[in-house]
Amino acid sequence: MKYLSSCRAPLNTLLAFVLLSLSSLTLAVTNNPRVELETDLGTIELVLYADKAPATVENFLNYVDSGFYNGTIFHRVIPGFMAQGGGFTFDFQEKPTNDPVKNESNNGLSNQRGTIAMARTNNPDSATSQFFINLVDNSRLDGSADKPGYTVFGKVLLGMSVVQQIAAEPRGQHKAFRDAPNMSVRILKARRKDSDSTPSSASPSPVENKSSD
Repeated sequence: MKYLSSCRAPLNTLLAFVLLSLSSLTLAVTNNPRVELETDLGTIELVLYADKAPATVENFLNYVDSGFYNGTIFHRVIPGFMAQGGGFTFDFQEKPTNDPVKNESNNGLSNQRGTIAMARTNNPDSATSQFFINLVDNSRLDGSADKPGYTVFGKVLLGMSVVQQIAAEPRGQHKAFRDAPNMSVRILKARRKDSDSTPSSASPSPVENKSSD
């Protein structure tokens, strides 16, 4: 009986650790906003790390709440790298955006597979509406002490298989957008999952948002 008791103690410790980890994960999901992207190929559910990238998440949610992303496409998809969208309509018209958001790539989050990050130009503080979902671990896009990176602000919670389907779509038909799927993959509707949202009344300013990683 003493032997059984001594074995039970480590098992109880392990069980407590697992339960604590699960409760921490549940708390992280519960306390952070979630967004659904309904696409032509299925629904992608995101959890946004408002605690790690508050300005970026606020910026993204402003676009979600205003309906900006509805009808936009994934215009740059590179298998083995990432799928980028959130800036162009199905006929490749670039949408006017709000002012850029400050780079928050020093938040400790890495561009791992399944994370969502902001696209930008060479200017670290140039991100507006465009985002990308990492198809693989892209740690080279992370920031460092001497180099700003690409701000990770969330992760695919459900629907990574949909992202993989987007990555598998044939490409190369559109001359000016060689990495765009031949058949447009649209975001039909972007919406918060945690609560009803009131669209923003602020009009977006025509700040250019160029295609970039």
